[in-house]
Amino acid sequence: MLQRYSHRVEGNVPMDVPAVQVEGIEKTYDGRKVLGGISFHVEAGEWFGILGPNGSGKSTLLQIVTGVVPADGGQVLLHGKTPETYGRKEMARRVAVLPQDALPPLGFTVREVIEMGRYPYQNWFGDEKGDAGALVDRIIDRLRLGHLCERSVEALSGGERQRVALGKVMAQEPMLLLLDEPTTFLDIGYQLEMMEFVRTWQEECGLTVVSILHDLNLAAQYCDRLLLLHDAQAAAIGTAEEVIRAELLEQVYGTVPHVMKHPVSGVPQVLLGTVMKKGRVFI
Repeated sequence: MLQRYSHRVEGNVPMDVPAVQVEGIEKTYDGRKVLGGISFHVEAGEWFGILGPNGSGKSTLLQIVTGVVPADGGQVLLHGKTPETYGRKEMARRVAVLPQDALPPLGFTVREVIEMGRYPYQNWFGDEKGDAGALVDRIIDRLRLGHLCERSVEALSGGERQRVALGKVMAQEPMLLLLDEPTTFLDIGYQLEMMEFVRTWQEECGLTVVSILHDLNLAAQYCDRLLLLHDAQAAAIGTAEEVIRAELLEQVYGTVPHVMKHPVSGVPQVLLGTVMKKGRVFI
């Protein structure tokens, strides 16, 4: 089991303060409104999913949450404070981001990349109090990377590289994990493996997760609540049952889906139906 966070920074956060508060976020690019007054909150320990068609502002919203991109209006609070009030290393001890293609060619070994996640706890000389080696070993074992430990990241498959990228952010020991389409380039086996790794980490350590997902079925199975973006607005916020509805998906995605319950979990699952385009229906 990976260590919990109560002994580090969580004690400085009031229990009744949401991990993320987004109030009235506005963003415009080249005269086009991308986000028009988006508001939501994410409770500590929750897995919150962000859905929407291509170009609906999902990644922009995530970048605003982390303070990478400034909003034109509105406010974001992370554990009760605006992102810019955190120092660089303090922010990295609280928040980790896993983008789509998290590991470009680096020339480092698997272990070296995972050890890079300890940067927020190191001094100018690359040293930190205590020995993080045991933590890194546990992460490598948990992600089944032991046989790849000394191999260059460049020599790995896409699924293996994504596991290494996850190991790096696990070594960072954040309180909040932001995922930008973490399963986009993975086959279905690796997709489920990645989501299970994150859920186990979340449940063991009380991690808060905010993830952008294109796969509605994965989102319904793993997220506690969902935000569906459409035309710069929040088309819906709620549980999978409240958001994954055929009539709403038809309006947002321009397709007529079939929604049914998963035979095991009971959450809604989507089957492809027909596509509506310029008044015509395509099977």
